[in-house]
Amino acid sequence: MAVRCLIVDDNPRFLAAARELLECEQISVVGVASTIEEALRRFDELRPDVTLVDISLGGEPGFELARRLVDARPGGRPVVILISTYAERDFSDMIATCPAVAFLSKSRLSGNAIRAILGGQAQNRPA
Repeated sequence: MAVRCLIVDDNPRFLAAARELLECEQISVVGVASTIEEALRRFDELRPDVTLVDISLGGEPGFELARRLVDARPGGRPVVILISTYAERDFSDMIATCPAVAFLSKSRLSGNAIRAILGGQAQNRPA
């Protein structure tokens, strides 16, 4: 089964590059967004399996989007992965309190990395 992904980032060049990379690695990018409001609309429309959210969306914090996505679907918690060019240690306190399931450096973004995170999520869910 193909993984359906929504990418949220305010850099159009990154969006295009990430989409191309992930689709070459058998991740179906069903949509992209560059603001919180656009991301919420696209998320509701597309119901992706995983949503990649940049920590910094211009003037909007990606952490806020992660919280809003989880609050919007209390029964079936969405899989949100934070992404950034910054190192995880730079935001470790905020990442720890965020409902996202993982952090992934943009330089390590790959289909395999996403599948590994999703595989870990499946193992951590109650039967």
